[in-house]
Amino acid sequence: MTVFSIVPRPESVQRGDGEFPLDAATRIVAAEHLVPVAHWLQSALRPATGLALPLAQDADRAITLVRSDDLGSEAYRLDCTPSGITVAGGDPAGVFHGCQTLLQLLPPAVYRRAFVDDVQWAVPAVAIRDTPRFGWRGMMLDVARHFMPKHDLLRLIDLLAMHRLNTLHLHLTDDQGWRVEIRRYPKLTEVGSWRHESQLGADPDAGNDGRPHGGFYTQDDIREIVAYAASRFITVVPEIDVPGHTQAAIAAYPELGVSGEPREVSPRWGINVNVLNTEDTTVEFFRGVFDEIMDLFPSQYIGVGGDECPKEQWRVDERTQALIRERSLAGETELQAWFIHQIGVHISARGRRMYGWDDLLEGDLPADTVVASWRGMTGAVTAARKGYDVVSCPDDLVYLDYRQSELPDEPIPFSIPLTLADAYSFDPVPSDLGPDEAGRVLGGQANLWTENLDSPRTVDYFAFPRLCAIAEALWSNGERDFAEFEPRLEEHLHRLDALGVEYRRRTGPMPWQTRPGIPGKPSERAEWAAFIDGLVANIRPS
Repeated sequence: MTVFSIVPRPESVQRGDGEFPLDAATRIVAAEHLVPVAHWLQSALRPATGLALPLAQDADRAITLVRSDDLGSEAYRLDCTPSGITVAGGDPAGVFHGCQTLLQLLPPAVYRRAFVDDVQWAVPAVAIRDTPRFGWRGMMLDVARHFMPKHDLLRLIDLLAMHRLNTLHLHLTDDQGWRVEIRRYPKLTEVGSWRHESQLGADPDAGNDGRPHGGFYTQDDIREIVAYAASRFITVVPEIDVPGHTQAAIAAYPELGVSGEPREVSPRWGINVNVLNTEDTTVEFFRGVFDEIMDLFPSQYIGVGGDECPKEQWRVDERTQALIRERSLAGETELQAWFIHQIGVHISARGRRMYGWDDLLEGDLPADTVVASWRGMTGAVTAARKGYDVVSCPDDLVYLDYRQSELPDEPIPFSIPLTLADAYSFDPVPSDLGPDEAGRVLGGQANLWTENLDSPRTVDYFAFPRLCAIAEALWSNGERDFAEFEPRLEEHLHRLDALGVEYRRRTGPMPWQTRPGIPGKPSERAEWAAFIDGLVANIRPS
């Protein structure tokens, strides 16, 4: 292994002479404000090395953690000589990222959770300078379609941190489940957190599996998840999807629906016609929901979804049409924008920023709204030109639930093939934006929807190694070359092996990663592009 197998790629790496061995005499030296990072580094190094690595005020042979005012936010500098290691950061996050790189300079066995007695623990002499390209480097995980237990979510947070990702966007609610405890509305989890069965496969005609599925995070769970992520300098961004994708909430409280009739938590995938009514009482209900969400999540950004809201029920409902007239709105599209605006104003009043999918661009938004561009890059261009900040997450490059090849044994093949090379080519900044508009792009994220991903093992298969490629696209500055990335990734996969990540092999799925007999819904690229073009017709720049 060489130092050049670091993922994501640092800005500069200069190899020196010799190495610094870790042994019983090695100490960690850190100022008080960096002690939490030092404790994390101890926890990362101790299991495999068996070394105590105690904290010290000073030491001759040490890993020294320092803050440096000449470095920017999240940037770091790592210098290793035969006499010691210094990790300097522009802030504690930068020091933490430098410590992640330090781990990658050691043999991959350092990631094992028990003592390894046949490895020489030594860091090669090296000088590394590194700074992130983007401030938003994220992943969206859908825990509504298939719930991810807390233990596995914490493991995923560690994997995000390993790859210098700093944002975890949690899609907490949808038609198929409500995953966060709201104490003033207990039925949201008593009723809405489980469904009696699930659609098995991606084809609309697929049958159901007959197996109940559910789960939710208590408020104590959420506090733990948020704190665990924060200790790894990851912000957890919550999303409560409104006014569509809400059948689980309607199942819990039927009065939230247009008809007021009882509904079940949906066992089927796809866009659901059952949406919220827009009564003032419903707006007030969700203000209460978002108040508890904002109490739980300190994130500056609060997700409201706003995507794929069918208007059929509103068009034929007399009460909804009366509300449109009373509010002097032009129609159902403006009604959706009105609803979102009420929530957005409430979020802004709490000092937070509304964050939602690019469907929001079909209406007027609060000025500080952040738009996630998922239907290609049209939303990113439109939002930036309208003065909104942008997170780029185009489906054709970063939707990790899409099939990974044309091979017939890809598990439940959905949509277009999105290969490792495709993911590596991701650039969050649309080429046709000017410099000022490009500055509106906060960064990007991978999105992982879980209709067909029913276990953490399956999440591993779909996320990795494509997430490694996307992490590099979001972190690394300068030109990127997939041919240069591939050999570094091959070394990096040994680290994922040590961690037990069940990633997709270059040759395709292992036998137990296939899903024979379960229908998918593959698409050709031209067919899919035409479909997406149709979806963005209402938000194209003028």
